[in-house]
Amino acid sequence: MPNLVHVEYEQTGKSKSTNTLGMREMQEKAYEGRTAQYLLLKAPPASGKSRALMFIALDKLKHQGIKKVIVAVPEKSIGASFGTTELKKYGFFADWNPNPKYNLCTPGEEKSKVTAFLNFLESDEQILICTHATLRFAFDGLDVKKLDDTLIAIDEFHHVSAEGDNILGQVLKSIMANSNAHIVAMTGSYFRGDSVPVLMPEDEAKFTKVTYTYYHQLNGYEFLKSLGIGYHFYTGKYFKKHPEKEMSALAEILDENQKTIIHIPSVNSAESSKEKYEEVNHIIDVLGELEYQDEKTGVLHIKSHKTGKILKVADLVNDNPKSRDKISAYLRNVKSADDIDIIIALGMAKEGFDWPYCQHALTIGYRGSLTEIIQIIGRATRDSNNKTHAQFTNLIAQPDAEDEEVKLSVNNMLKAITASLLMEQVLAPNFKFKIKKDDDDEDEDEDDKTIKIRGFKLPTSQRAKDIIDTDLNDLKAKILQDPQMLRAMPGNIEPEVINTVLIPKIIREVYPDLDEEDVEAVRQHVVVDSVIKNSTIEEQGNKKFIRMAGSFVNIDDIHIDLIDQVNPFQKAFEILSKSVTTQVLKLIDEHIQSTKIEMTEEEAILLWPKIKEWVKNNKGEQPSIQAFDHKEKRMAEAIVFLRELKRKKALENG
Repeated sequence: MPNLVHVEYEQTGKSKSTNTLGMREMQEKAYEGRTAQYLLLKAPPASGKSRALMFIALDKLKHQGIKKVIVAVPEKSIGASFGTTELKKYGFFADWNPNPKYNLCTPGEEKSKVTAFLNFLESDEQILICTHATLRFAFDGLDVKKLDDTLIAIDEFHHVSAEGDNILGQVLKSIMANSNAHIVAMTGSYFRGDSVPVLMPEDEAKFTKVTYTYYHQLNGYEFLKSLGIGYHFYTGKYFKKHPEKEMSALAEILDENQKTIIHIPSVNSAESSKEKYEEVNHIIDVLGELEYQDEKTGVLHIKSHKTGKILKVADLVNDNPKSRDKISAYLRNVKSADDIDIIIALGMAKEGFDWPYCQHALTIGYRGSLTEIIQIIGRATRDSNNKTHAQFTNLIAQPDAEDEEVKLSVNNMLKAITASLLMEQVLAPNFKFKIKKDDDDEDEDEDDKTIKIRGFKLPTSQRAKDIIDTDLNDLKAKILQDPQMLRAMPGNIEPEVINTVLIPKIIREVYPDLDEEDVEAVRQHVVVDSVIKNSTIEEQGNKKFIRMAGSFVNIDDIHIDLIDQVNPFQKAFEILSKSVTTQVLKLIDEHIQSTKIEMTEEEAILLWPKIKEWVKNNKGEQPSIQAFDHKEKRMAEAIVFLRELKRKKALENG
């Protein structure tokens, strides 16, 4: 199956070069916000968030009256990112020197770590590193005022949630309400992957946001030129031979010449065999024969079936502490691309895991969390001299009509496709959109990333401007995860209904404080940004054309009404339809039909001109509710809806 997403980058080297203080591009941008009491830093994996925090924290300690810094990370292994770091020799005014005594990301009981945390607050030490769990436990019974004049830095901030039973969320809320503590929240992905907000809007509004996009990062690399995101579907077990192909789905897509991280399915998922160690053995069988395991490092040496060469494989699924610690220590000290070929993992090797040489992130089974997908893709998007292309492949079970779980697997397939749609939006270049007033409307500061649109609406409030500047991808995540939207995306609903009815409805739910003018401005930005990023721009002569939804339009003639006629999500489903069997498409179709989108008055009124045109083109015949064509059927439903509406209004008016 071809990639659903393929993005090319310019290799400018900007995201890796440093300024006179030793800061990379993202770190410099974050440092500009250092005086904010509450700072939210959104930046992708490998952009240097841990060092950005060091710069900000040291400035707060020296110049802003902050006396202590507490860094909280989700798991112990990530604590190493905040170890002693030389900064002065690159131009900064101080080094980062935490006392190892107060690095609590080490083996040991949680009780003793809580004691150390409380001792730290009474000591003269300035820096403590702990896990989210230690912060939660230490907070229980702690007088919050003890955190006055302290900076709390929370890494992987998407673990926080505004939901009542999320303890980390409650801790954060209490710190903000009852102390003068400063907070730096860092995340590579602000959306959690579920519908629960990370922060309530009133708390989120208190944060100064610094956003450094995935596109900025990848475009500024030295070696990486392109990124592909693809899906591959299989029947039966992913590691068993397909009767028609004489090889398993895994063997078909696993290229042993690519440095690969394989994430096997979660044991709770339908794709899992429930025997995780057996799955590792099956993967090894697909690769070749085990020659030996290095006793010192834990590395498996496997002789390839295909080439006879020895492959070095790391098994992170084995959760025997002795084995896990041995191989984890080896991976932490990998110095060249030759040191390891393939890593097999389950829950590990996602957040904070660094293997720059990784070229291919191969994930087996559907992942329900967009955050998890972004974290996994981030394993392959480090810049390294051994690769020009990074690849993410999701191997997913194909829906089967005989399977009792058919609805679930269809839903999973649709959600997986929408995850790639979101990634396309996140990874593509950012454009600026302006209003085009007339044909001579030229700006001196215009560049090829500025597009002018007739009839375009700009936001009026600062709140709406902030949403457009920093929250557009998070909003798109919510739109793409909406159950009604999921059913509308494959093209069975008119694009205008998606763009002008369903999307603004979600915006109102997410941002109830916006007035209708700003809802419309945000809606237009979401739709325009999604459509343009899903299109291709080509130059012919001295003119630029944009290809969207099959039509070729001069970029100077774009009007918002024209964009509203395009389904921004349909391309992925067109690619999908060429890659799966007719039977699978039928199952997807039946699933969508069985969970119909309810008709609204807005949609029915919007469809009325199309109904009249349809009747005219079909010699007076009305659309049929039994039609196979989705759009004809939808028009027939609109007629029924409007008749019923008319009848009700007549009764009301007596």
